[in-house]
Amino acid sequence: MERLIIKAIEIKGKCPVFTAGDKIVIEGAKVNLEETDAICTHAFASFLPYIVALRKGVKASDIGLGKGEKAYVQCLDPGPPYTDGGTVIFEITVVRNEAEESMENSEGSD
Repeated sequence: MERLIIKAIEIKGKCPVFTAGDKIVIEGAKVNLEETDAICTHAFASFLPYIVALRKGVKASDIGLGKGEKAYVQCLDPGPPYTDGGTVIFEITVVRNEAEESMENSEGSD
């Protein structure tokens, strides 16, 4: 099962939910609440459209979200001077379970 690790890497302004380094862990279609530090609806809305594509192997660079393997997305809150909050830059890393992948590949080779 693919895991997405979404990490808050930069905060501009004042975010009431995240601090730099906080993460959200998604396993399949489920948010792993035990490994997740915080969830914000504004932030979740910004990366929700990309979760399935990244899990299914679409490269971040192919959808304009990065130059390498990692995707980068920004929270919807623009921060000062427009709001009292702040915007957060998130780094999304896809972690593939290589053991499961090799089992799937060997099943297809029969």
